Amino acid sequence: MEVWIEQVLTYSVVALLCGLTVYFYMRTLKKKSKITEKKVAEAKEAGLFEPVSLHPYIDLNLCIGSAACVAACPEKDILGIVNGKATVINATNCIGHGACFHDCPVEAISLRIGTEKRGVELPHVNENFETNIRGIFIAGELGGMGLIKNSVEQGRQAVDCIVKAQKEKKAELDLVIVGAGPAGIAASLQATKLGLKFVTLEQDSIGGTVYTFPRPKVVMTAPMDLPLYGKIKLYNTSKDELIGLWTKVIREHDLPIIEQTKVETVKPVADGTFNVVTADGKTYHTDNVLLAIGRRGTPRKLGVPGEDLPKVAYRLLDAEYIRDKRILVVGGGDSAVESALLLMDQNEVILSYRKDKFSRIKPKNRERIHQAIEAQKLRVIYNSNLVQIEPDIIHLKLGDGSVQTFPNDLVYIFAGGELPTKFLKNAGVEITKRFGYIVKKHK
Repeated sequence: MEVWIEQVLTYSVVALLCGLTVYFYMRTLKKKSKITEKKVAEAKEAGLFEPVSLHPYIDLNLCIGSAACVAACPEKDILGIVNGKATVINATNCIGHGACFHDCPVEAISLRIGTEKRGVELPHVNENFETNIRGIFIAGELGGMGLIKNSVEQGRQAVDCIVKAQKEKKAELDLVIVGAGPAGIAASLQATKLGLKFVTLEQDSIGGTVYTFPRPKVVMTAPMDLPLYGKIKLYNTSKDELIGLWTKVIREHDLPIIEQTKVETVKPVADGTFNVVTADGKTYHTDNVLLAIGRRGTPRKLGVPGEDLPKVAYRLLDAEYIRDKRILVVGGGDSAVESALLLMDQNEVILSYRKDKFSRIKPKNRERIHQAIEAQKLRVIYNSNLVQIEPDIIHLKLGDGSVQTFPNDLVYIFAGGELPTKFLKNAGVEITKRFGYIVKKHK
């Protein structure tokens, strides 16, 4: 009898402990779910819920709520857990590194470009980085992979695929690489490593899109493997540090990179080769072409009178050297906000934005810009459009329809960029608007 009572007590205690464990677990889960639900609501209110480029898509039928994806994301608050399932929170801020995809233990996450509502124009690229035109390859941001680490990896892989596909050398060059950003530099290093005869053409300067970032901007948050150099373990690396490293590597290996050389056309030749023609009229005859250019192509202009004046620029490079100027910054994205914040301490800055509030900017930028407004460090004019630029003044059309004039020394326009659609189509590369396109992992 005593043994039976002892067993009952033991089982009761175990059951109670299990019950308490489950209770507190469910309570904690519910509490965390409410926090995540609140973040999702705030993201929707701020316009950060809908993704604009590469982003994680979660299959709720497979997800087990391990939260491995949440822990893997270095950006934080991109993913969260609600009722035991993963969910996207700030999809707009996703930079597409794919750590969540790789760390999910049940493969419940896929990487996608575009949504069912919002399509994204992308060129046709197969698993070997080759387009529908044999001999023309694409790597990096243009193909949908914008993160520096991913672009570097793709640049290396693309050159490996080009070498494997090469059958007969017909042209003077084995390869012409267009673009000296992360993918282009990695491709150049790999081409050198494999002994290819090539040239890399960059319309701007070393770094491509990265070069156009404001000088202090942090551009890298994860290590990467650079051909002929090895593993680079840099975190929170500034633009200057990264470009300095690339310049050092380029100099050490004497890479044939030609800056300030814009490629106008890529013309297929009857024998399967290509003539790459630059803006200065020079032609490079090659067996293969690797397009490692950005998606933005050239800066989008507003088409307003005076936009061709010398005081108008479409990127900010050396904010620390600009002092005592009356500056207008046009735009409401991260580039515009970050530039205004960099300029405001030493200048009189007006930020003109065509909408009534900021949307699709990173949480840190949102917090900093509102702090700056409250501290009256800069002036933000919502619902306004730049309509004319003159040497010493600018004209803004306000929300009520009136036009107001402001004294001005410099104008910075951040209106995005034009996709290089015409350039690609002239080369014969097919472009399709993709809705929720699943990004396949390259070999």
